[in-house]
Amino acid sequence: MNEITTIGVDLAKSVFQLHGVDEAGKPVLRRQLRRSQMLEFFQKLPACLVGMEACSSAHYWARELIKLGHEVRLMQPCYVKSYVKRGKTDAADAEAICEAVTRPSMRFVPVKSEATQGHLVTHKAREFLVRQQTQIVNAIRAHLGEFGVVIPKGIQNVGRLIEACDKTNLPTAAHKALNLLADQLVDTQKKIVNLTADVRVDANMNEAAKRLQTIPGIGPITASAMVASLPEVSDFKSGRDLSASC
Repeated sequence: MNEITTIGVDLAKSVFQLHGVDEAGKPVLRRQLRRSQMLEFFQKLPACLVGMEACSSAHYWARELIKLGHEVRLMQPCYVKSYVKRGKTDAADAEAICEAVTRPSMRFVPVKSEATQGHLVTHKAREFLVRQQTQIVNAIRAHLGEFGVVIPKGIQNVGRLIEACDKTNLPTAAHKALNLLADQLVDTQKKIVNLTADVRVDANMNEAAKRLQTIPGIGPITASAMVASLPEVSDFKSGRDLSASC
């Protein structure tokens, strides 16, 4: 087998499709690997260029393959789509990735560190809990409305909602159900406060986040989210390129 110089990897949950070419661009590898086989396969392979689409697990695999000595480049899936020559299959996608990663005009996604991904998880978990808080508040307000109890909208009236669940003259079954929702709401709010505190600590320790907070209208939460989400600004030629990437 000719020496493999470039490999396109179509990532998946369990079975990954690989397409490899030699220095002349001739296909020399078409293979499927299970998740447990990935690192063992690349560990035995001479250092080469590996292309992958940027997805939820791509940054993890990129870090692991870089540790093995490979050069890894991540690409936006929309940039790879135009290189698919036939119907969408795993093999066709892997071949398209392998070709796209060698294009000199291709734009690549920087590989995120574990710490950066950790901060992003904090923001995503907080965002999820905020949505859940809104859902619980709306549910309690709607159920109370069925019994003629109307509480004004607004997060500032959450205390009145919780109080109404306990003190309003309602059927026993409704009292029990609404009190359970009220308890869940209080617990959700505590979790949001804890995560918000973690975000503020990170924003006050990160130099880039502290500089962003000097801009009017940007607080610690927004600054921390921007630092965790955006790649290195040196990857952009101008501020307009940065805004276009968001």
